[in-house]
Amino acid sequence: MAAPGHKPPGGVWARLTALPTGSRSKWAVLAIWIVLLMVLGPMAGKLGEVEENDDAAWLPAGAESTRVAELEKRFSDEEMVPAVIVYERPSGITPQDRAKAQADLEALSKLPGARQPQGPIPSQDGTALQTLVPFTDPDHLIDAVDQARDVVKRAPPGLNVHVTGPAGGLADMIKVFETIDGFLLLAAGLVVIVLLLLIYRSPVLWLIPVLSALAALGLAQSVVYLLAEYADLTVNGQSAGILTVLVFGVATDYALLLVARYREELHRHPDRHEAMAFALHRAGPAIVASAGTVSLGLLCLMVAELNSTAGLGPVAAAGVITALLSMTTLLPALLVIFGRWLFWPLIPRYDAAYLDPEAYEREHGFWARIAALVGRRPRLLAGVATVMLAGMTLGLGSLKAEGLSDAGQFVDKPDSIVGAEIMARHYPGGSGSPTIVIGNAAAAAPLAETIRGTAGVAAVSEPRTAGDLVRYEVTLRDRADSQDARDTVERLRTTVDAVPAADAKVGGITATTLDVNRAAFRDNLVIIPIVLVVVFGILVALLRSLVAPLLMMATVGLSFLAALGASGWVFRHVFGFEGADAGFPLLAFIFLVALGVDYNIFLMHRVREESQQLGTRRGVLRGLTVTGGVITSAGVVLAATFAALTTLPLVSMVEMGFVVAFGVLLDTIVVRSLLLPALSYDLGRRIWAPSGLARREARPAPEEEQRALQSVG
Repeated sequence: MAAPGHKPPGGVWARLTALPTGSRSKWAVLAIWIVLLMVLGPMAGKLGEVEENDDAAWLPAGAESTRVAELEKRFSDEEMVPAVIVYERPSGITPQDRAKAQADLEALSKLPGARQPQGPIPSQDGTALQTLVPFTDPDHLIDAVDQARDVVKRAPPGLNVHVTGPAGGLADMIKVFETIDGFLLLAAGLVVIVLLLLIYRSPVLWLIPVLSALAALGLAQSVVYLLAEYADLTVNGQSAGILTVLVFGVATDYALLLVARYREELHRHPDRHEAMAFALHRAGPAIVASAGTVSLGLLCLMVAELNSTAGLGPVAAAGVITALLSMTTLLPALLVIFGRWLFWPLIPRYDAAYLDPEAYEREHGFWARIAALVGRRPRLLAGVATVMLAGMTLGLGSLKAEGLSDAGQFVDKPDSIVGAEIMARHYPGGSGSPTIVIGNAAAAAPLAETIRGTAGVAAVSEPRTAGDLVRYEVTLRDRADSQDARDTVERLRTTVDAVPAADAKVGGITATTLDVNRAAFRDNLVIIPIVLVVVFGILVALLRSLVAPLLMMATVGLSFLAALGASGWVFRHVFGFEGADAGFPLLAFIFLVALGVDYNIFLMHRVREESQQLGTRRGVLRGLTVTGGVITSAGVVLAATFAALTTLPLVSMVEMGFVVAFGVLLDTIVVRSLLLPALSYDLGRRIWAPSGLARREARPAPEEEQRALQSVG
């Protein structure tokens, strides 16, 4: 039975929200989830099997380096990934060192997928040797590299030996990604549990949101695995790691909002099923709108040229959608199944006094004072917040998003990076990572001459032919991962294009990196405007206004630039990173704008609800008062889960974790708590233009406004 003055919700949405809250249907919802997890759950553990972590797999089919990779199949059916064994003795290589390197050849040739090693090749300064080992079995690459390291480490005293080259670097990268999922799940889970214990102040309530989040994560990983296996979705270690923290963070956010509204309604309804029905009916639309905004924003990534970026969209969207499903079905079903005692020791009891909104409002003392401050000094607060955010954008000059070198990708120095540094000291920079040029065999001689005459080229191999094609391996003077090497590839592409009838293409590792950076730059220019239009359209549909969505987008955009600027300064001057991936600004934009708008949706949806009864200015203060605590808690939880990424040994993950965590806190504390409410209060009913709500409200008389401020102060 409804509480006095509280009409039961009706309509289609009410019938949907009644499913997990009915005395019988709640059990059906629980049974459906159990069956889903039993059927799909085992697939979640297979996600790592379909990850692709090499740069070439990220590029579209039209990229020049991708076309070269396809043409190379004409020369060999096997895809070779070379490892380079580098031996160094600073005082000079000894006969024993040469004997060691020679003896290693037989053992290296017997490794999984290995072909006949080439070398050892002495350096001109006489202090190093290198051996090239081609590997053709990508499924056993890590095993092979680990065994190679075991073989070569038994060296004479004073001889330093390392396994580097493309195979060594790829193996080190994959090993890092293989440890990410389990570590992140543990880290994110612990963060969420600790914060929920502090927020709920209950030893048992935290368990229900965490179990619901785990169910959402398992379902999301299963869906992503199926998409990767059967729909050609590109999944890499970064997107799989982001999926884990995103599901935990977003699911916990939705849980906090729903549980807060459920607790509120338990005070107003003697029956817990009815209380949950009201809570879902009122909080549900904002949660659905939030999930829709974030999901559609993420799906905009599908138009990216980079397969890795395009793949992240469906991966992350699947996480958000499963989080939504779990938190609007499984979570409410579990909450009503277990009853009020879950909130022990602060069990919410039915109290008719809570039917008076102002009585309930007075419980939110801190946020009532914040709301009163917003009401008294809206323009001052808005001005101070805007200046502070604008000041942070000055750090954008420190952000260098032009790609990372091999060494710059790791927080520490794995074996492959140490070996690469030794190689760079003793051999031409591109040794072991050749650039590939393929053209028409009829133009082989002028093509070879043109390649040799290109600035930055150290050596050119003998030609290999396959039918009407010729192939050259080109050693560059500079390190394959350097900007100088990428400049050489650009020159090489220009010069070989001018060779008559050659139709030559330039590929290889350096060319792949160059194409990745170009595709990322194009994606930044194309996708950011699309996301802005999509998110703005959702806000207009949700709030039935043009001014409020513009206000929300402007404040979130400023917050994004401030977070990016501050992060760029920290990356360079505190962490000492060399820069960021070329795709970093786009991914930071997607997460910060989508998640920033997310919290503003929660606020402004409640403000609109309250404005219909109280008028806009009073509605702004009431909305900020009653949502301030729960939205801030949600922001802290999401920031903390993304901050777990900063503990990983990969620079790209540390940077993504930091910028999202910092940006979410900035948006939660500054934009949603001060800037947006202050601007909305100052504009008053005009924020709802051109809807009828903008015309319905008249500005209250000064004494009325003062009484309103006092009631929340």
